[in-house]
Amino acid sequence: MELKILSFEWESFLNKRVISVTMLTWVGEITVLENHEPLMTYVEASTLYVNFLDENNIEHRDDFAVWRWVVEIDWKSIKILTDMLTDIADLDVDKVRRAKLKAKELMDKYHNSSNKMDMVKFIEAEDSLLRSIAQLKLYDIKK
Repeated sequence: MELKILSFEWESFLNKRVISVTMLTWVGEITVLENHEPLMTYVEASTLYVNFLDENNIEHRDDFAVWRWVVEIDWKSIKILTDMLTDIADLDVDKVRRAKLKAKELMDKYHNSSNKMDMVKFIEAEDSLLRSIAQLKLYDIKK
């Protein structure tokens, strides 16, 4: 089965020897195998688990943190378009932890303000928080 992942961060992933992909959808976690019923769905921040065969037919698993993505599944392929694609090798844990703390502080500031809340800034802070949580979950799985 073929898996294509395209990210707006200019990262991409392509593997034509995928065995399974496990992802969190709105209705729960699903695992996609070859000949899966066609499906299109939208998923929030989570970890994507990919099992694949290398050139020696040895099975491996690669995990990614993804953020707000659309997935299209058909009998022989999975196509994912995402705002963020993070592999553990690219993860700066300290930077992500700082971003998470900053996002929480901003959300508290906007939430507890006696003035009108700036919803755009609150949503941006919430997005940053959820991205950080997805990346830290990936780190926790791999450590």
